[in-house]
Amino acid sequence: MFDSTGAKVIWTLVPIVTFGIGAAVPFVVAAVKSVIKPWVAAVYVVVEVLILGACTAVAGPDRESQFVGFLLVMMIVTAAVHTSLLDSENARIVK
Repeated sequence: MFDSTGAKVIWTLVPIVTFGIGAAVPFVVAAVKSVIKPWVAAVYVVVEVLILGACTAVAGPDRESQFVGFLLVMMIVTAAVHTSLLDSENARIVK
C-alpha cells in the first residue's frame, strides 16, 4: 500500500487530521488496491458512521459530553494505528 515512508506517514495522519471523519478512507483505498479484503473496509465505514452518529445523538449543540470526546479520540487513535499496520505481514486476517 505504501510506496515510501513518507506515504505511510501521510496515510497514517489522515484519520488524525480529519478528526476521525476520514478514518475509513485509508481502508477504502487499501481495498481498492487489493491490499485488504473489501469486507474490512466496509466494516470500517459502518463502524465510523455508527460512532459519528452516536456522538451526534448523545451530544446536542448545547451539551458537552466527556464520553463523546473519549469515543472520538479512541476512534482516531485506533484508525491511525490500524492504518500504519496496513502493510504489516503479521496482519494476515485482513489480507
